[in-house]
Amino acid sequence: MIRSTSSTLKTVGSLRSVSRRSASNATRQYSTSGASASSRASSQSFKAIAASTLLLASGLTAAYSLRDTLSNEVKFPEGSVTKLSDLESPKYGNMEDFSKARDEIIKIVGESNVSISRSEIESHSDTYFNSHHPNENQKPQIVIFPSTTQEVSEILKIAYKYKIPIIPFSGGTSLEGHYIATTGTPTITLDFARNMTDIIKLNKEDLDLTVQPGVGWEDLHEYLGEKNLLFGPDPGPGALIGGMVNTSCSGTNAARYGTMKENVLGLTVVLADGTIVKTKKRPRKSSAGYNLTGLIIGSEGTLGIVTEITLKLHVKPKKETVAVVSFPEIEDASKVVSDIVQQGIQVNAMELLDDKMMKVVNDSGETSRKWIEKTSLFFKLGGDNQTSLDQLVKQVEQISKKHNCVNFEFAKNSEEIVELWSARKMALWSTINQGRAKDPEMQIWTTDVAVPISRLAPVLSETKKDMEDSGLLSTLVGHAGDGNFHAFVLYTPKERKIAEELVERMVKRALEAEGTCTGEHGVGYGKREYLLEELGEDPINLMRRIKLSLDPHRLLNPDKIFKIDPNDHEH
Repeated sequence: MIRSTSSTLKTVGSLRSVSRRSASNATRQYSTSGASASSRASSQSFKAIAASTLLLASGLTAAYSLRDTLSNEVKFPEGSVTKLSDLESPKYGNMEDFSKARDEIIKIVGESNVSISRSEIESHSDTYFNSHHPNENQKPQIVIFPSTTQEVSEILKIAYKYKIPIIPFSGGTSLEGHYIATTGTPTITLDFARNMTDIIKLNKEDLDLTVQPGVGWEDLHEYLGEKNLLFGPDPGPGALIGGMVNTSCSGTNAARYGTMKENVLGLTVVLADGTIVKTKKRPRKSSAGYNLTGLIIGSEGTLGIVTEITLKLHVKPKKETVAVVSFPEIEDASKVVSDIVQQGIQVNAMELLDDKMMKVVNDSGETSRKWIEKTSLFFKLGGDNQTSLDQLVKQVEQISKKHNCVNFEFAKNSEEIVELWSARKMALWSTINQGRAKDPEMQIWTTDVAVPISRLAPVLSETKKDMEDSGLLSTLVGHAGDGNFHAFVLYTPKERKIAEELVERMVKRALEAEGTCTGEHGVGYGKREYLLEELGEDPINLMRRIKLSLDPHRLLNPDKIFKIDPNDHEH
């Protein structure tokens, strides 16, 4: 009977699918009719004939509902997108299922690569600088440390069989609740930082490199520096390549080298059912098929688990210096940024710190000098030779003076380069330390938005005024070269609501300026509502359809980026 139905389905060119509710109703109707026919039948053969007749008569809709009931597959309503209302809540495994899955996984990775310790569970659930914190029911039950792509595949096959959610974890430096175990059911965290830390192969002639997800970008920077090479993205300290892929992060060098999307050539990915795919080989360009690499980058572990990454590399500038320029107002600094971009002047980095941030850096005492406490731009300037570098410094200085700079200085040797850039590198930690010094309970909300360069000045000015009016100690740091900036908002638990409203206004201001709710942090759990506001329902419904096609049981990092459960009433 079932084989016959499957055969029929395979031979049909175009099939009509139904929503969960329609499928459920069709199943109930079929069951009732079948029971009625059975009660009137006096032989087993007649029951079989009646059931077959009823199935064919009910058409493909009933056939689909029966198939879906038997296999528990996700339904795909007619059309190109999946609305949240088209779905039922996902059904995840219980503790008995989890216990079976755990035992089978231990046989694969060994007991030494499994942890249920309280400290491991806590460190894989939250950090101080996270903007969204889990409750006691939103933590994994176990942390697994795989060693190979094949092990990850076997783990995912087991999780798929028992319907256990999986959360990938690298450096744990993400900020928007990316690794909160939101389902309230037994959950597994896969940590790549212990065993998957190899640099697999450097192809220096082709300027590319293949690594495992547990490689730290700072370690990679040091390794490549010895070979006169560099990898463009440079996010916060502690970030690992796997997490950088998942959030499509960037950092201070994005103005020159781009984000992760521009610096990843190909990926090895394990899908929800354990299937291993390689998205692309190593050419710098390809027009072959769908851009699977781009689809996975920034998907935050919701579509597949990345186990190998091939990165694009760059040759280090032959000459480089750092310049620091101070301005009386934030508008003046913003206008310099616009002029440099519009004139096509190539800088390696262009960072903005507002006057409050400069004061915090001074107060921290963590740099070797005192800074002018005014809004400042920090530049990395590079060239092929000293002449071209000198010319670039001169151009930046002329534009800065045109917009009222009160001080312009640039490094003349490697020691001064480190010294001048130190204020930028200490921005976040200086803010955190000052907050804790004032109140041990002080929390920090670190968030980002991005806007078109032409809209940067007014958005920065309005955000700065709003921060000052809120009464909270807040600082601004911007990757000004690409219109992306960050707010560090300090607040006590009692002031949480004020901070929430401040961040909400900042995000909405960026969206009104045709910007985005996040330039490099990702959406995670915390910015889902803003992504919906930014893009509208249909693009999110399309993302949901893609998610369900690759992860029908909704096991991979559930609830991140957009909702997948109609009973999810957060945000």
